[in-house]
Amino acid sequence: MSTMWQGCLADTDYFEMLSRGGNDYGVWVTRPPGYDPATTKAPVVYVLDGNWAVGQTAPLIVTQADPMQPIQPYVQVSVGYAGEEAEHWARLRNRDLVPPGEPVAQEFVDAVEMGIQTGRMTREQADAYLAELRDTRADAFLSFLTEELHPRIERAYGTASSGHGLFGYSYGGLFSLYAWLSGNPLFESIGAGSPGVVGEESKIFAQLQELGDSLPAAKLHVTVNEQELLGELAVYQSLAQNTTALLHRLSSRDAAVTSAVLRETHVTGLQSSFLSYLRTCRASET
Repeated sequence: MSTMWQGCLADTDYFEMLSRGGNDYGVWVTRPPGYDPATTKAPVVYVLDGNWAVGQTAPLIVTQADPMQPIQPYVQVSVGYAGEEAEHWARLRNRDLVPPGEPVAQEFVDAVEMGIQTGRMTREQADAYLAELRDTRADAFLSFLTEELHPRIERAYGTASSGHGLFGYSYGGLFSLYAWLSGNPLFESIGAGSPGVVGEESKIFAQLQELGDSLPAAKLHVTVNEQELLGELAVYQSLAQNTTALLHRLSSRDAAVTSAVLRETHVTGLQSSFLSYLRTCRASET
């Protein structure tokens, strides 16, 4: 990274990687303070939506040195988009983070239309945004993370063989739920912030039903925001209601699931959600 960016994101490397499926990804790797894999190997925490999230989450690597509430050491790997595609990350994430066949809820379409009416996006941008939801490939992106990117991180950074985590927010949170319900063995803890379970027909509920009484062993921490629950935007109300319904279904089963309501909005909740995940799932035992 440049000297300027290195000053903002200390101990962070950046590289770009072409997936087997032909997609370009930008990857930020943030090491713990004083990290030396020759003496102690740290696990990886993968953070989604790197183009947006890295600036808010990577600086929290210092929590590992917090004398009042230390977090277990981890190497953060933030995954986003590279090159010319980086400016289109907000729509490309729809392709990668949404489960295959996920229905597009009417509340979501209405929210996009509101974006046009308020001038936050053009009709062309809105159409491109919704188009990415016609062929969603969370399965392919999960394979990229676990089968292509993770081996490269292991080789280059000498990370631990176990204890890895995953964190996603909004549609990233939906992906986190998908990855958890898929039972991928790479992740031992998963954070799902304000997961984008907007419709009652979400594939997440179908995944849960297919599992029956057999749930993944990985820890799952779910957060929602107070203003999603109490605010007037239908898309966020539906997200919060469906996430709560999912948590109720999980509460009757023997699953390692925790949850929290944060005093944030959907836009401001990312950093608080990540910190809640760290404190709940990765707190130091000493």
